[in-house]
Amino acid sequence: MTLHKQIFTRSSCYKAGNKMTPRGVMLHSTGANNPNLRRYISPDDGRLGSPSGNHWNRPGLDVCVHAFIGKLADGSVAVYQTLPWSYRAWHCGGRGNRTHIAFEICEDGLEDPQYFAAVYRVAVELTTMLCREFDLDPLADGVVICHAEGYRRGIASNHADVLHWFSRHGKSMDDFRTDVVRELEGGEVVTQEQFDAMMENWLKRQNEKEPTEPWMIQGVERAKAAGVTDGSRPMAFCTRLEAAMMAAK
Repeated sequence: MTLHKQIFTRSSCYKAGNKMTPRGVMLHSTGANNPNLRRYISPDDGRLGSPSGNHWNRPGLDVCVHAFIGKLADGSVAVYQTLPWSYRAWHCGGRGNRTHIAFEICEDGLEDPQYFAAVYRVAVELTTMLCREFDLDPLADGVVICHAEGYRRGIASNHADVLHWFSRHGKSMDDFRTDVVRELEGGEVVTQEQFDAMMENWLKRQNEKEPTEPWMIQGVERAKAAGVTDGSRPMAFCTRLEAAMMAAK
């Protein structure tokens, strides 16, 4: 997860300065086909692209959240924190404002599985980070919820997010909470095949590396002159057999 910070110090919500003790996390999505963070965040810090004049960092708006998830100018997905986590945000139109940290996921046309997978993953990681920081149990009743679930509980206004989007991609909030728990417990289990592939890729990169420091280069040259090594793969591991042959020489 890539987390940047650009606090909305010009927003009326920030200037109100009301604090809270976070007791949960509430997910929102923006309800507009615009996945770019620059639509909501300004001024530009070099990562966002040309900012929108309709951003949320200005006085007079009655909405504000703690963070946004969406696209940077290069197309990658990131998080921007826009309020201190302990500030009371104006996000759900109900009592949830006084209890829940809130973040918005920038919607696209709702049909792109790759974009959904990217923002879903980042949302899981952000929620995991917040659960760790504030000692929250994501499976406890009412702790990790979306706006639609907040409405059903009587602590938020009547909105459909994020269920209208998650369901299109085979996900539910129960799936989301389970994924947060998995992340808290150390992430998904890596299969032997995945581990082997990662190790093979890492070893390949090591085989292609060359020594960079003078003492490294000199050592390799001395070893070559002594007939201990042919000088290939100087930054890679050697096997026990290779080590034994070097010692014998």
